[in-house]
Amino acid sequence: MKRRRIYEGKAKVIFEGPEPGTVVQYFKDDATAFNNLKKGTIEGKGVINNRITEYLMVKLGEIGVPTHFIKRLNMREQLVKQVEIIPVEVVIRNVAAGSLAKRFGIEEGTQLPRSIVEFYYKNDALGDPMISDEHITAFGWASPMELEEIVTLSIRCNDYLSGLFYGIGLKLVDFKLEFGRLFEGEEMRIVLADEISPDNCRLWDVKTNEKLDKDRFRRDLGKVEEAYQEVARRLGILPEKSGDSATESENVSPFVK
Repeated sequence: MKRRRIYEGKAKVIFEGPEPGTVVQYFKDDATAFNNLKKGTIEGKGVINNRITEYLMVKLGEIGVPTHFIKRLNMREQLVKQVEIIPVEVVIRNVAAGSLAKRFGIEEGTQLPRSIVEFYYKNDALGDPMISDEHITAFGWASPMELEEIVTLSIRCNDYLSGLFYGIGLKLVDFKLEFGRLFEGEEMRIVLADEISPDNCRLWDVKTNEKLDKDRFRRDLGKVEEAYQEVARRLGILPEKSGDSATESENVSPFVK
């Protein structure tokens, strides 16, 4: 039976889920950068990002961060709770890199005095402009209480993930999070949504500062697939079969746990 496609983004496709209140998140190998101006394919990226996202969402859930994640279905798909996505991207920066380094003329790699939380309006047509908490509350994208919860959860994620990655020799330079409203009966709560992977995290080797994330694609550094695989390898979650790649059929059978 063909599933109904709800939405297709740059890196994922969202399908109708098997039960009410659920959707299936399919990870693609497509890669984009600079607000879709640069496009390409990173072979096997969808498989690896699915595994990394599963691993990190479960770990965050264990420390009390509410997420939309339910379970991984197969190599490229996971079952998640259906949420109303808040159109705000939260970027947490620990080290100067990317747009922050350019904006303020700071040398890339400079340790920031403290972690900085930035907000961007999630709108491709407008180039995801940077916004303030005033914009968020004035335009009704999130209430002051929701925004406070989002910031609290983002900082908790940063504290935990920074330690987790440092333990495997990786520096969490910066990363992007998205949140959604989960409605359960009369209750509504803010939960972590989307994904956490080398697509939306800058991860550098602690000793060499080698980039192991999408910057290798953005900046034509080469060995993009190998970088994603290295992150998965260090986390101890490389796919079970050496044949797992973008050449696998989309209609794959779930792994046997």
